[in-house]
Amino acid sequence: MNLTQRLLIIVLVGISAIIPHVRADERRAPAPKVDPDKLKNIFFTDINDAFRGQAPTIASVRATAAPAAPASTAPSGGQTTQTGNDLWSGLISPQSLEDEVKRIKLEFDSVVTTPGAFNSGGYLDARLHLTVLASLFAVINQHPAEVRWKDQAASARDLISRTAFNCKAGSTQVYNEAKLRKGDLQDLVAGSGLASKESEEETDWTMIADRSPLMEYAELLIDSLEDGARDEGTIKKETDLVKRNSELIAVLGEILAQEGMDDADDDDYAKLSRDMSDNGKNVTAALTRGDFEAVRLGVSKIRQKCDACHEQYR
Repeated sequence: MNLTQRLLIIVLVGISAIIPHVRADERRAPAPKVDPDKLKNIFFTDINDAFRGQAPTIASVRATAAPAAPASTAPSGGQTTQTGNDLWSGLISPQSLEDEVKRIKLEFDSVVTTPGAFNSGGYLDARLHLTVLASLFAVINQHPAEVRWKDQAASARDLISRTAFNCKAGSTQVYNEAKLRKGDLQDLVAGSGLASKESEEETDWTMIADRSPLMEYAELLIDSLEDGARDEGTIKKETDLVKRNSELIAVLGEILAQEGMDDADDDDYAKLSRDMSDNGKNVTAALTRGDFEAVRLGVSKIRQKCDACHEQYR
């Protein structure tokens, strides 16, 4: 080490010895001093003093936030109107409608992959999914509450129902049409909206809801309900699923009994359909009040009504 390097080390050591060490807490700003008397008129000493009467609960806040149902405009016989009425709002919530549309859309996506797979049997699954989607959009269009996609529900209803009708057979042309619907649904769910805004003014259930695929859909819902309502523990775990499926069963019972639907003028058939709808509502109500035994009993009654209907009608 040469002389210059030694001198540099000596200087650095000297500087470090001269500069005082600053503690971390000395670098922080001191805490402000505030006179408590000056805060008396700004903050409450006790949180309960902030409320007049009883403090709000989560249940009371939810009840206040829930939109009030509009006055019923349903004509006699329980038929729906184009602008919506209390029928659908008493059967299914906007959340259940939105969740099921998204779920069925994914199911539909999975069967529209290649022309070969579609023409070999995928068209039957596509028909099922599109019939359900068209029916759900018809309900959304008439539902009095604010449901997502409501402003385009009528257009989606008509567009999808036409393709569902064509999916009674498999062909390259039908596959291409189904592929277009796949893109439309993706745009709708993603928020871009439909390119076509055209729609019929009235809801013609006979052109929307084909009974055969809807009955198949009902079977799938009931199977899922039975799995989700095996016991109290399962019901608690699958509460959202059981609620949505019971609401959808209630909706299906009403759709199948709408004017013009197959056998809707048959009193026995109409009663079976609406009994299934009532049992779906009963399951939803039992779930809300936490009566798990009533949930299981209600699901069993739904199965009985469905089996009784299938014995006579298809």
